[in-house]
Amino acid sequence: MKLSFIKLVYAHCDLPCGVYDPAQAKIEAQSVKAMMEKYDGLDEHNKLRAVMLIEQRAELVKQHLMVLWADYFKPEHLEKYPDLHDMFWKAIKQASECKHHLDSAEAQKLLDQIDAIAEVFWATKK
Repeated sequence: MKLSFIKLVYAHCDLPCGVYDPAQAKIEAQSVKAMMEKYDGLDEHNKLRAVMLIEQRAELVKQHLMVLWADYFKPEHLEKYPDLHDMFWKAIKQASECKHHLDSAEAQKLLDQIDAIAEVFWATKK
């Protein structure tokens, strides 16, 4: 009988370098907005599903933003963009806010915040 062994590997971050992209958060935020816009036209069963999906997608936005914030951005980025922490904090809070509303304007605020983060991201990407 041949035994297989698990090889442990270590990395300095969650994703391999070069894989980070704010587009992942934006796609989820676009889904949140689209479901909010369709909500009123849904039957009761699908309204419940939409609310569950809005909450799941908003949580994914938070996860994508937190990984980008914690692992991609470095001290030199913060020196050049001193409001970066505040931008992320507000966007993550806005993703949570989207879980409490069915107003697509709240999702649009989130999308605008993600776009602002993306501008900084692409300006720092080498």
